[in-house]
Amino acid sequence: QVQLVESGGGSVQAGGSLRLTCTVPDRAFWNADISWYRQSPGKEREWVATITTNKRVSYTNSVQGRFSQSRDRSAGTATLQMDILKPEDSATYYCNHPGARPSWTNWGQGTRVAVSA
Repeated sequence: QVQLVESGGGSVQAGGSLRLTCTVPDRAFWNADISWYRQSPGKEREWVATITTNKRVSYTNSVQGRFSQSRDRSAGTATLQMDILKPEDSATYYCNHPGARPSWTNWGQGTRVAVSA
């Protein structure tokens, strides 16, 4: 399976912003909804947000109003704009299909986000 590639993570102070990018190299995958997930040490991976092929968006309650999404079909990318970051947003962020299972082999390496108080 083709692996997705996440980028854009980094270290910021609380209240700051980061913009994550998911590069989708497979054209078939690109005609699909894309979700963002995150995982902190010792915790299970959790769903964060989804953007559909017709650009409908949804978010987990904890990021609603602070995160936004977009996708560029020509560029083969999806982005997660994260504003007003909080320390609890610190995690490794991944993109994949909605409902993706940890056992799937197309997970990328993720991109690390660290938010300091």
